Amino acid sequence: MSHHQSDHDTDALKTTLFDGLEKERVGMLGLAGMPSHMQPMTHFLDQDGHNLHFITANDTDLSKEIGTGREAHFCLVGSSGDLYACIRGQIRPNPDRDKLEELWSPAAGMWFDDGIDDPKVQLLTLSMVDAQVWTVQAGALQFGLEMLRGTLGDKDPDLGDSGFVKLAA
Repeated sequence: MSHHQSDHDTDALKTTLFDGLEKERVGMLGLAGMPSHMQPMTHFLDQDGHNLHFITANDTDLSKEIGTGREAHFCLVGSSGDLYACIRGQIRPNPDRDKLEELWSPAAGMWFDDGIDDPKVQLLTLSMVDAQVWTVQAGALQFGLEMLRGTLGDKDPDLGDSGFVKLAA
């Protein structure tokens, strides 16, 4: 897993990451240096802007801890066990009403008494800086077995590709 990354590999990992962010609907969002745990959040990918958007309420612990902005991590595990990623960046409240309307859905509306016009509705935007990405060719069970073999010191686990990806736009 510690083998050297070429630029070509990095491009492939970035593509895989963006594909995963498009396909999966939920990841885990957490704030650096804050007492709260990571929590599941639905994300919306803006690939061109290298942003992730989230719709939440402004009275949650998460929103209060973000304040005007904070370093965050967003972790994604592919549902088929083929992708593991942790994205780092700056998250802050986003006052962009047009973006909120673009992302709004009946599912989001279920959380708010007054729908999109509820005063608690808050759009958060994570500006992605970089990510660590692991891709797994084998599938989840094989991945688990290889991880176990590596943990037991059996050999270097054969897990697929991994690398560090710069994402800042």
